[in-house]
Amino acid sequence: MPNDFNVKTLGKAIVKSPLKFPSENVNLEFGFIDTNDRVLYNTTLSHFNQTTTKGETPISFEKAGPHKNLYFNSAKTKVAIVSCGGLCPGVNNVIQSLVNQLYFRYNVKQIVGIRYGFEGFIAKYNHSTVELTPQGVDKIHLFGGTLLGTSRGEQDVALIVDALCAQKVNILFCIGGDGTLRGAHAIHQEIVRRKLSIAIAGIPKTIDNDISFIDKSFGFETAFTIANDIIRYAHNEAIGAYNGIAIVKLMGRNSGFIAAHAALSIHEVNFVLVPEVAFDLSGPHGFLDALQKRLENRHHALIVVAEGAGQNFFDSASLEKDASGNIKNKDIGLYLKDKISEEFESKKFRFTTKYIDPSYIIRSAPANANDSKFCGLLAQNAVHAAMAGKTDFVVGNWNSHFTLIPIPVAVSEQKRINENGELWWNVLETTGQPVSMKG
Repeated sequence: MPNDFNVKTLGKAIVKSPLKFPSENVNLEFGFIDTNDRVLYNTTLSHFNQTTTKGETPISFEKAGPHKNLYFNSAKTKVAIVSCGGLCPGVNNVIQSLVNQLYFRYNVKQIVGIRYGFEGFIAKYNHSTVELTPQGVDKIHLFGGTLLGTSRGEQDVALIVDALCAQKVNILFCIGGDGTLRGAHAIHQEIVRRKLSIAIAGIPKTIDNDISFIDKSFGFETAFTIANDIIRYAHNEAIGAYNGIAIVKLMGRNSGFIAAHAALSIHEVNFVLVPEVAFDLSGPHGFLDALQKRLENRHHALIVVAEGAGQNFFDSASLEKDASGNIKNKDIGLYLKDKISEEFESKKFRFTTKYIDPSYIIRSAPANANDSKFCGLLAQNAVHAAMAGKTDFVVGNWNSHFTLIPIPVAVSEQKRINENGELWWNVLETTGQPVSMKG
């Protein structure tokens, strides 16, 4: 097994865990796990036989869960929680679950929230911390957004660690996407350089579901569920006019998972355009030609496009970056609307278009029931690991098991749709769009 997949620990765990069943009459183990408990990356029998035949150990992840012995003493432990990056359904659920798990299950009473992302650690911004208690977070799961606020952009790692030391924080939970996780890893490296015993735990927040080695991230299911309703309403707009066209733009800077899953959840979408699959606008096999044929045949069309699709149509020299260093995508939805108009007007081909961008509505919504449950379990497993002294990890989910993954592995590459894989084939079957729209 590659060492890259081994999660770091701060030291020997010698403190007895306080976890137990509420009734003393229950004579059962709580369900403690061991560091040697692993979850296979590839669960196919053929891969298992191939690796064992070669005498190799299959790649696996450390299984998440409670430990019999802890590194941190609850009475002497102080925890900080920070949320960074864009909004996403479920952030408040994670915050609430972290607080409840720490307070009620591990008897950790010192919990603070850092305001407005990593900049909350920096004195010049003058953001005060928030004391977090179960009473203070008991209703926040009903609301979207984040109780703590958020921000983008890098901050001075040395100053962040200075603040952690000044506030005597033992564990820092970082809720965020790949940029946040990279920042968390940088904080860990500075902690190691100073030989400090502070655990860094990551909880993956990316509505685009684009973090590697994690089946799904929280908020993703809520996002495509809300998108399902919007697509249904857009379909009504399309069929309400002769040659009606509805274009719905969804989140997906580099990965089109929301667009793909939303289309699969309602069999009304005719074209799904994602960053992973290139397409041409013009030509005998291009998108505009396929769209015209669809309209000639059925007299309406519904297009779902991920925000990062078709960025090759724009001048790369004019692209800007946000505070986190992410390229600000040009509006492919409006671009498609304009190009469709130019093409069909020049041909005097009758049509009507409606363009809908619900991105900010979706990302600020509260989590649905299944995402809420998932947020709670992610938080619980993150607490289990951090209290046991695990550090520089992100808690994930793989093959229905909660796992621990070293942060550098999780951010090594972005998860993207495989255009030759099962998911994209399912999309093609559902929409009926051409396998290729390249000339």
